[in-house]
Amino acid sequence: MARFLTTLLFSSFLLLSLFSISSYAQQNCSAFSFRNNQNFATCNPLPLLNSVLHWSYHPGNHTIDLAYRHGGVSNSDWVAWGLNIDGSGMVGTQCLVALTNSSGQIHAYTSPISGLNTQLTQGALSFNVPRIEAEFSNGEYIIFATLALPSGRTRFNQAWQNGRVSGQTLQPHDQFGDHMRSFGSVDFANGQLGSDDGSSVTSRQRRRHVHGVLNAVSWGVLMPMGAVFARYLKVFKAANPAWFYLHVACQTSAYIVGVAGWGTGLKLGSDSPGIKFTTHRNIGITLFCLGTLQVFALLLRPKPDHKYRLYWNIYHHAIGYTVISLSIVNVFEGFDALNGQKNWKRAYTGIIIALGAIAVLLEAFTWFIVIKRKKTDSNKYPQNGTNGVNAYGNGTHQQA
Repeated sequence: MARFLTTLLFSSFLLLSLFSISSYAQQNCSAFSFRNNQNFATCNPLPLLNSVLHWSYHPGNHTIDLAYRHGGVSNSDWVAWGLNIDGSGMVGTQCLVALTNSSGQIHAYTSPISGLNTQLTQGALSFNVPRIEAEFSNGEYIIFATLALPSGRTRFNQAWQNGRVSGQTLQPHDQFGDHMRSFGSVDFANGQLGSDDGSSVTSRQRRRHVHGVLNAVSWGVLMPMGAVFARYLKVFKAANPAWFYLHVACQTSAYIVGVAGWGTGLKLGSDSPGIKFTTHRNIGITLFCLGTLQVFALLLRPKPDHKYRLYWNIYHHAIGYTVISLSIVNVFEGFDALNGQKNWKRAYTGIIIALGAIAVLLEAFTWFIVIKRKKTDSNKYPQNGTNGVNAYGNGTHQQA
């Protein structure tokens, strides 16, 4: 049994690594095939909103041919990508827009953004766009365009978005999460992406992924596994005291890794002013406090025969199951904050379902063992005779 649960622990770590790798592999844009057989020299997954940018830079005439892909949307959405020549963020961005119009046709056009309340009305950009067209299939818009870049530069700030279309009106994009940080920089000559302040957007995204993986593994996987060790291994006499050390090792490791993940979350929050995930943050703070209480409670654990041990057990179990429940909820809150990482969410859901199914099976098996053991002990050491009387045939001991 211990070997089985250890294997499960290793498998969970392996699965988390695999779906992290598969998420990256799915965004590997170099293998993507366009229906019109176009090829591009460079491609880079944009860090947010399921977007990928392909392009070929032509230094002779300082133009680029590009394809902007935006997935995870429907034909009731609009998508946009653009360059901000002289600034950063949304205002001033020269956009390429695609949507499905009221007649069901894919419409692609240019739109300069001059203010925060834009409705992406059609207009000429500050640079020439000789060609623009778009297509939609399988939940993904693709905008094809040729841009004549402003002379003397290859590095520009970029922004990208998506939102809903209601009738003939383009609705504003969401004002939270990844929609508030979907901007950065691109250098068409060397193929590098960055943030609009010049730092690497890849490193910022990596920190978010590290935060997610640390907390999913610690609070979301190790904590429930530690509870499984404690509840179901101790019924086997041969597992005593191994179950206790497995439980302590699992929960302590979960707390240490979880604190590291909590710290990265605080750092991400301080580096992202104006971007708040209130529920996720509050649950995270609560988990840190309750987890710390559990660690200190371990140091104050009374001996098994101590008169206060029962109360300690009630406290320990109540706080422990509360932490596990909140941990699972907060992991899903984190996946929602990482908009677009659906594979991560599916993989973790599979892990939790597997753990739940194993717990149900072990619960039934444990009760079977306990009941069988009680019957065996009752038959081996009978306390009373038939029908509740003693061996003398009545309830009173007869004196000779």
